[in-house]
Amino acid sequence: MKSLGYLGAFFGGAIAGAVIGLLLAPEKGEDTRTKITDAVDDFMKKHNIKLSRKEVSDLVDDIADAAPEV
Repeated sequence: MKSLGYLGAFFGGAIAGAVIGLLLAPEKGEDTRTKITDAVDDFMKKHNIKLSRKEVSDLVDDIADAAPEV
């Protein structure tokens, strides 16, 4: 059970790092949000998770709002 916690922490950190890296990239915010939305959409399809495009877009916007300003 302990190893499951380590794996969860590793993958959670990897996902958070990727999102923060994308948010801090030197691109326009709209382009970055579109990339994140597309990546989340692809992940959802790959893992057969059903969310509407609007719900995914809202999730991406929430992540972008929660990220610290640079």
